Amino acid sequence: MKKIASLLLVSVFAGAITLGSYKLFFEKDNYKVVTFEQESPFLTTSNLPTSARGAGINEVDFTLAAEKTVNSVVHVKNLTISKGSSSLSDFFYGFERQQTPQVGSGSGVIISPDGYIVTNNHVIVNSSQLQVTLNNNKTYDAEVIGADSESDIALLKIDAEDALPYLAFGDSDHAKIGEWVLAVGNPFNLTSTVTAGIVSAKARSLGRSQSFIQTDAAVNPGNSGGALVNTNGDLIGINTAITSQTGSYVGYAFAVPSNTAKKVVEDIMEYGNVQKGLLGIRGGDLNPDVANELGVDDLEGVYVSDVTEESGAADANLQKGDIIKQVDNITVHKFSELSGYLSSKRPGDVVKVIIDRDGENITKNVTLKKQNTVLLPATGFLVKNLSKEDKKKFGVSNGVKIIDVPERYSRYDLRNKVIIKVNDTDVDNIEDAEKEFGKVSQYGRTSFTMINENGEKEHMIF
Repeated sequence: MKKIASLLLVSVFAGAITLGSYKLFFEKDNYKVVTFEQESPFLTTSNLPTSARGAGINEVDFTLAAEKTVNSVVHVKNLTISKGSSSLSDFFYGFERQQTPQVGSGSGVIISPDGYIVTNNHVIVNSSQLQVTLNNNKTYDAEVIGADSESDIALLKIDAEDALPYLAFGDSDHAKIGEWVLAVGNPFNLTSTVTAGIVSAKARSLGRSQSFIQTDAAVNPGNSGGALVNTNGDLIGINTAITSQTGSYVGYAFAVPSNTAKKVVEDIMEYGNVQKGLLGIRGGDLNPDVANELGVDDLEGVYVSDVTEESGAADANLQKGDIIKQVDNITVHKFSELSGYLSSKRPGDVVKVIIDRDGENITKNVTLKKQNTVLLPATGFLVKNLSKEDKKKFGVSNGVKIIDVPERYSRYDLRNKVIIKVNDTDVDNIEDAEKEFGKVSQYGRTSFTMINENGEKEHMIF
């Protein structure tokens, strides 16, 4: 009996060893995969390789662009003479008011070897004397060739002995959001200062018709008029403004696009003033509230609320209610993109405009025309040149038509009347009207003569 028990125990151990060896060395794991059908994965993973250029700040070489730019950016010193406040004794005893010199400073960019310099209009406005200091510390007197307050661009000229280092204009339309840029200027009179950042936004509006490049490169007082360049050292903007409660940099800076600055400079050099090519529409951005009010589904583009008579838009049959989606190769999401692109165009230029009209995309070729309206100094009247219909209707051959007035003048019923004289001077067009109303003084007396829709003359005295 003991022999049988021993054999049974040996058999059990042998079987266990044999089974364990099989499991360990011969049997493979067999798993059943259970899947659940779903319309889309909850999370996805991208295996795209990282862009070497955008991998980090250490992947971009700023040295060549900085070296190229610092010698082309200058320090602009603006000397103005202000008269101190007068007192009653000055009036009675004939004392002259004390003249106090004030010095302001900014930056400028040399754009030609013979000494043309672009800067901001606000850097040189009201100057009595301008001095430009180069990066090699040489100083020159500068002459103002021309300026445009609307774009905030001015053109200066210095006479240097030798050819000067200069920057070439880049194409600001091709600047990309996220692209590395350098801001070069003279903040706080610290000459040849270079800061780096990226393009934060394009076509940024600051409540004006202007369209700015926004960057997070540090820009401070004194940087105005300096260069915004890409990593190739191409000039893509003129640093102009910051948004700050303290007056110093807090992360937002704005530059006039190089295409706008270049066009203004070329106009000043060729014509002596800025040639504005106008589309001839009034309109605005679309947002949910506006779209709902207008009964349209689009939330991107410029809604045309009115078309100016005898304009390029009118000739091309643009209509109220059209939504401008594209101009040339620029997609239009908002009004600042449209106005920013058109600011680089002149009268006579033809632009291809794609509009959405009742859900159908239509392409129109629009010839831009000269400015036909102007806001008159002193009064704020908005006036336009007379059309053929206006001349026939009012029975006149010259004058300007009042199409809008400030609220304070609304009670005088001045709209749709034609101004033909200011004091004793005939007014033929908006240029004449702007010139004559620019002479209006709050201490003097000015009268102007108008024709109403009945052909009757009316006089108004300021």
